[in-house]
Amino acid sequence: MRLEPGAQADPERDAIAVDGRVLPPVGPRRYVLLHKPRGYVTSRRDPEGRAVVLDLLPVELRRLFPVGRLDYDAEGLLLLTDDGDLANRLLHPRYGVARVYEVEVEGHVRATDLPRWRAGVTLPDGPARPRAVGVLRHGARTTWLTVTFAEGRYREVKRFATALGHTVIRLRRVAFGPLRLGSLALGQCRSLTTADVHRLKNLRGP
Repeated sequence: MRLEPGAQADPERDAIAVDGRVLPPVGPRRYVLLHKPRGYVTSRRDPEGRAVVLDLLPVELRRLFPVGRLDYDAEGLLLLTDDGDLANRLLHPRYGVARVYEVEVEGHVRATDLPRWRAGVTLPDGPARPRAVGVLRHGARTTWLTVTFAEGRYREVKRFATALGHTVIRLRRVAFGPLRLGSLALGQCRSLTTADVHRLKNLRGP
């Protein structure tokens, strides 16, 4: 038994008691990748009564927390976990975890426009400069781009595109750090593999 201040315990192996009462054991951490559809709030609950991302999970996973956010009208990869230390680390600017988006914008963006996109813009809350921008394909009146940012600022991709004169029509996150959305169906989730978790825990800053 260790009583000294600052003593370390492993909640998955050690019995922890407070005032003589043994706390319930903590099970293994859970890590889930969700393909979020549009029309869901990235939160555990919504005061306006809108659907939240936890509604898409099996009941046994609804104690997890989203890591970062995706807008109500955005879709794509969302990580959920009960590992608070890892979540805080992934969101900390020091680590610069890449978020890759596929973005449909109004108007045509040509290869000759890309240097201006890559140079970034200044938004009210500071500079917004993507790590990478590329054209995926053109529609009749729109352009699909791939855009990579290393921050999760509020509506950053939409505000960035608007500042360059292009309204975002559709936004889908396809990668978060080493995680990829892949072929996971819309509205479905999967547990991370051991290799996935290892890669997340071993991320280093840029």
